Amino acid sequence: MVASSRRTWPLTLSEIQQAWFERAAADPKRIVLADVGDDRAREAADRLRAEGLVEPIILDDLDLYRTPAVVEAASGLERANLDDPLHVATLMVRVGEADGCVAGATRPTADVLRASIFLLGVASGVDTISSCFLFVLPDGTPIVYGDCGVVPDPTAAELASIAVSSAATFAGLTGQRAHVAMLSFSTKGSAEHPRVYKVRQATRIAEELAPELSLDGELQFDAAWVPAIAETKAPYSEVAGRANVFIFPDLDSGNIAYKITERLGGALAFGPLLQGVDGVIHDLSRGCSADDIVNVAVIAALQAQT
Repeated sequence: MVASSRRTWPLTLSEIQQAWFERAAADPKRIVLADVGDDRAREAADRLRAEGLVEPIILDDLDLYRTPAVVEAASGLERANLDDPLHVATLMVRVGEADGCVAGATRPTADVLRASIFLLGVASGVDTISSCFLFVLPDGTPIVYGDCGVVPDPTAAELASIAVSSAATFAGLTGQRAHVAMLSFSTKGSAEHPRVYKVRQATRIAEELAPELSLDGELQFDAAWVPAIAETKAPYSEVAGRANVFIFPDLDSGNIAYKITERLGGALAFGPLLQGVDGVIHDLSRGCSADDIVNVAVIAALQAQT
């Protein structure tokens, strides 16, 4: 667990990061930083190595990493390109020569997504590759939004899969129980529309997929977040007023909401974190800093541990 049961939220950002770093250092994982030649990646690698957080791998000499296992894996995958460092890094994860991959400082998100989908595929027991953002709010409270970067218009089944994956990401990185709100412009029948029906159906499917999960829908954001409003709009919900994982009905609303939360709300954002992939791989913003790369590499290492 990232945080012990004796700790209570909110924690400050420094406390959250310290918990991550302590856990990563206890069992360092091999994380490939696939942005070859990027000064930020090299600075991050130096820090990760010096602090014992992960065992960073930089693909300076690609020939060293085109091992027999990597070449054999590539031979069975039509879209694999052994001249592309991102593909080599992803294949290293596939064959177990690395525990995770972080890329995107010099590549568009689409490249990282394609490598994830074509070279790693979907994890067993998961139907949909998606993404989420982990936020630390100014008061130290962590929350997760999904999906904010991959699935434009999810079906009810895809939305349910996104909810289950996002809950697992939240729990794994915070050590806290996820309370998942399936968001809509309606709360518990306050409106009727096909888009509302999709969220209701997704809620039922997610409950079947993960009956132990604390999840409810459909909920408007205020009912999911504000206890006083939850008492009025959804008085019998165990999620309303205490949600920490928010599932958006489409990529429009998720992407807009995460940027508002970060830019106007002053939250620190980690992501997009890919989920549902058969291996650990995460994307970076091309405007990222060395500190951002360190944080995402540590997150990848934590997920590789589990």
